[in-house]
Amino acid sequence: MKRLLLIGAGHGHLAVLRSLAEKPLYGARITLVSPRARQVYSGMLPGVLAGHYRRAEAEIDVAALAERAYVELELGVVEQLEPDRRLALLADGRALVYDIAALNVGSLVDASLPGAEHALAVKPYDEFIARLRIAERVAIVGAGAAGAELAMALRHRGALVTLFSEKPALSPRVVRQLRKRKIDYRPGMPATALEPGPVVIAGPARQEFDLVLLATGAAPLPWLRASGLATDEHGFVLVHDRLQSVSHPEVFALGDCATLRDAPHPKSGVFAVRHGEALIGNLRRAVAGAPLEPYTPQKKALALLTCGARYAIAERGGWRAQGRWVWWWKDRIDRRWMASFR
Repeated sequence: MKRLLLIGAGHGHLAVLRSLAEKPLYGARITLVSPRARQVYSGMLPGVLAGHYRRAEAEIDVAALAERAYVELELGVVEQLEPDRRLALLADGRALVYDIAALNVGSLVDASLPGAEHALAVKPYDEFIARLRIAERVAIVGAGAAGAELAMALRHRGALVTLFSEKPALSPRVVRQLRKRKIDYRPGMPATALEPGPVVIAGPARQEFDLVLLATGAAPLPWLRASGLATDEHGFVLVHDRLQSVSHPEVFALGDCATLRDAPHPKSGVFAVRHGEALIGNLRRAVAGAPLEPYTPQKKALALLTCGARYAIAERGGWRAQGRWVWWWKDRIDRRWMASFR
């Protein structure tokens, strides 16, 4: 019997568990390692911060889903992977042996900014929510879609928000919503350092805040590079079109922690879900000894960005839309996604 180890309960592995609950995988003993029995769905996080959802409405019961999928749940954090020995070591000293492993451990925020310890990182999300306290003056370092959504959610709760951005990366529609909500958006003015206070230093400017949030680009978990798996230049696991490690074919990787070698694409939940849907088919084939099938990423992905109030922006390729109806559309998509795991 094959020993199948799923490390992490990200979007992709949630899709795998859902499939296993509908159609069990025979011939394998499956174990899931997750740091928590329940976790917040990232797509609804801005709505939780804005007060539109209770936290319980945005939480996925990973333990219950694993039970329905006939998957053993091990609560813990992987600290080391030894692919040559097919061994995963947990922070509490436990060791898990596998024949096939799949990694869906997400990413961290880039904390290379000098003084980053004076900010609250937005990932991991559950830890972020637990430590977040709504403050009057909030600075957000990093103005991607996540930073913009957080800025508008906190502004909706009454905070005065300043958004520092290294380069203009947001669409004109999003920028107009930031301005409309009186968020101090500073494109082309990156934070260069943080100091106790907390104080944000941006070139010659210094400004003190009650809270600084770090929403910078994705960074890999340190143990991925240390594992000996082939990685890209940033340290994300390098995989080919079967989502297998290019150096260790018994290891699959998906979601934010992976880079598709021949078709790199944005790190987002939309792509991670598609990864999971492709992965479960190949896990079934791998256990049965059948040839694996390639995954082809979609060329266009729908992006839905909330604006604090019940108002949202939709973008897909060259198509754009915005309004209250887009928020309700996103709300329906999110609630349907959550319901699929119950």
